Amino acid sequence: LGLDPSGSPAAVKVVRAEYAYDPGFRERFARELELAQRVHGNYTPRVLAADTSGQTPWLATEYVMGPSLQDLVQDTGPLPEHAVRFMGRGIAQALERVHATGLVHRDLKPGNVMVSPSGPQVIDFGIARALEDARSGEEERITGTPGYMAPETVEGRESGAAADVFALGGLLVHALTGHGPFGDGHPSAVLYRIANLEPDLDGVPASLRGVVTACLEKDPSRRPNAAQVLQALGGPTAPAASSDVWL
Repeated sequence: LGLDPSGSPAAVKVVRAEYAYDPGFRERFARELELAQRVHGNYTPRVLAADTSGQTPWLATEYVMGPSLQDLVQDTGPLPEHAVRFMGRGIAQALERVHATGLVHRDLKPGNVMVSPSGPQVIDFGIARALEDARSGEEERITGTPGYMAPETVEGRESGAAADVFALGGLLVHALTGHGPFGDGHPSAVLYRIANLEPDLDGVPASLRGVVTACLEKDPSRRPNAAQVLQALGGPTAPAASSDVWL
């Protein structure tokens, strides 16, 4: 948490030294950041300032006053269906806007969705892909969070926007039930379930089971895109006036 000269809060992220000394990472980080600066919407915090060429690269975004979805569910338990539907619509709107620019999140998970009074805020767009490229030469490195990785990512195949939709399906399950669709445990066990087993949808209401099942299709070509998920959840929605309207 940082403050600008006027006292407004910002979320400041600083790149670790192991990446700061990699010229290739700096180039990718700058490119991804440029894209992220173009896609600000109601459900993605705005990039306020950044330095990709200094000794220590950093960026500052709007600070979201609220917990992550991970912490909220951990502290309060599963969320009511109407709140999850509103949250899903906001995240789908963010994905639709970002995918239209060619940008992919690649690490969408409950910890990367902040919960503000006006709705969800998806953070860290662009950073995940730059880090993934920087790690590409390392062996046996898992990029992303195992419980929300798409099968094509697990199997080392090319992944794109459809992988974000798979993760969105996992987020909806987590918010509705308090656990991911492929359970917990050792990462290798979770990855095996993602690639080979059907998701656990116990606790997902019938009204949302269809869209969640579609998002979690093993074959990325059979998943809906973000715009289709948005329509299935009820279409675009404006940010809420306060948390008690939706949460």
